[in-house]
Amino acid sequence: MSKQRLPVIVSFGGINGAGRASGHHGVARMAYEALPEQTQQSTLASLASMMALDGAAGNEQYILDHTLIRKIEGQHFDVDAVLWNQRFPTESNGHPVNFDIETRHLPDAIPPSWKVTPTSVTHVNVNIRGHQEFLLPTARDFEVKAAGQLPTGYEPGTLYPSRSHPRGLQMTVCAASDALGNLGLNWEDLQRKVPADQISVYAGSAMGQLDSAGAGGMLKARYNGKRVTSKYCPLSLAEMPSDFINAYILGTMGATGATLGACASFLYNMRMGIADIRAGRARVAFIGSAEAPINAEVMEGYAAMGALATDKELRALDGLASDSAPDHRRACRPFAENCGFTIAESAQMIVLFDDELAMELGATVFGAATDVFVNADGYKKSISGPGVGNYITMAKATAAARAIVGENALRTGGIVQAHGTGTPQNRTSESEILSRVAEAFGIEQWPVAALKSYLGHSLGAASGDQVTSTLGMWHHGIIPGINTIDGIADDVAQDHLAFSRAHREFDASEAAYAVINSKGFGGNNASATMLSPSTVRNMLKARYSKAQWQAYEAANEVVRETQQGYDAGMTNGTIDPVYRFDHGVLQDGDVELDGSRIVVGGYEVSLDLESPYEDMTL
Repeated sequence: MSKQRLPVIVSFGGINGAGRASGHHGVARMAYEALPEQTQQSTLASLASMMALDGAAGNEQYILDHTLIRKIEGQHFDVDAVLWNQRFPTESNGHPVNFDIETRHLPDAIPPSWKVTPTSVTHVNVNIRGHQEFLLPTARDFEVKAAGQLPTGYEPGTLYPSRSHPRGLQMTVCAASDALGNLGLNWEDLQRKVPADQISVYAGSAMGQLDSAGAGGMLKARYNGKRVTSKYCPLSLAEMPSDFINAYILGTMGATGATLGACASFLYNMRMGIADIRAGRARVAFIGSAEAPINAEVMEGYAAMGALATDKELRALDGLASDSAPDHRRACRPFAENCGFTIAESAQMIVLFDDELAMELGATVFGAATDVFVNADGYKKSISGPGVGNYITMAKATAAARAIVGENALRTGGIVQAHGTGTPQNRTSESEILSRVAEAFGIEQWPVAALKSYLGHSLGAASGDQVTSTLGMWHHGIIPGINTIDGIADDVAQDHLAFSRAHREFDASEAAYAVINSKGFGGNNASATMLSPSTVRNMLKARYSKAQWQAYEAANEVVRETQQGYDAGMTNGTIDPVYRFDHGVLQDGDVELDGSRIVVGGYEVSLDLESPYEDMTL
């Protein structure tokens, strides 16, 4: 049996409501109350830098109050006065509607019921008889007021020349730069070492870029009397995060794109990267997802489905009067009495190396991503309802963990990251799946994490939140509790599972694996198997000689120092995102080509390919 390449996680980065993923700061914000004071201060300092505050001293409560899930803030939209156009039909009833208007504001096609009379060089009088419909700009109270938002004061578009980029792409630039900086290796040196076609980038957005700088602006511009710009259409595409990473951050020329699976999209992309590395198609895979859905139009769509937790429903859960303000911090309540999910924004990235490259370069190993299983639900009654495909993905991901870590570690050294949206359907269907899978594999008390209680549901990036947070849990030795709930709902299956409102500490050296579960509209189910740093280290020691391991550890010391310097620089606010616009653009003259190789800008790609169908060769 040939040696299988192990896809190890050598870097990660991102931004969400908990702050910055690198340095494990995001998980530290979620489990803030249970961590040592030194870690708390480090977390506050990181957040203060993001929030453009003058240090953390004296700002602790402000920082805590303006992170994670909270009432939607004004940089998104005013939830108390959402702008919209009210239909305003009029009828003259024998008395014509009469007004003056500048000639330039007249429509190109004058309605037949209008009589237009010039009154000056610049103005006309309009006389309307009969029926006429207008759209009257007005405002209304929005029924959903909570979301998982980036820390207050953190505006990704101000950190680089964003040039009217949609917010999701702004977040992509910052998250990808974070993962690149956290790598601790010089990217240009890495590119010279790894063939150009062996660096993959898979990143996308389940919804595309739907704010006013992307598809949202394109679709409503003419409706609102504005023009469509040349940027709206191209920047709105769902795979644009991967395009931005290639074109403006990494300068890579390998496999690229985005695989979309609704709310499981990050895992779909991670599956592509894992497959590339295991098959030998790539030695490096940059995986990510970015979603910026906190705008009135997108949220209106989810609210119309009854999917989002409204203020009215939250008040009903807590027995509050109709004029009382609900606790928006507790809007998402996984596996408890709940009423809907809480939308969120996030961009998360990880970097995978094959194990041999990681050993050679001394890359820090934060864990491994060995498998992602994807299965549909089959026939469905409702496109948004849960189905049976998640039984298959969860069982296979758990079986994959068992095959690597063994029966004992499977039963005692695991974490399951639940999808945990905070909806009544999810709490019953997912808990039943987790409980039955745990029983089938002899797991008695499977620790369940439900991070959307802190971060909200970032749609395509949601499983990215789960993956990067799992790395933080292994680092800090803590599982954040589901602290937005009063207790587990009566209809939640709890056999063989361990839910907790309190933060739970564990011995990180005994952690073996995690299973990441993600479900998406349309019957898109994905479950991933991840291995802990201690498990991966033991596996690498078994594969490589003692001398090779010692050489790796020596090289890794330098890498870790670089990573610590990066973390300090980010906390001090001295490092800007990587954004290389019009940098090193290659032309036809930069290409050398013959029958055995192609060299592009000094990067070589072999053309000596072998037929995979030797037994069928003519």
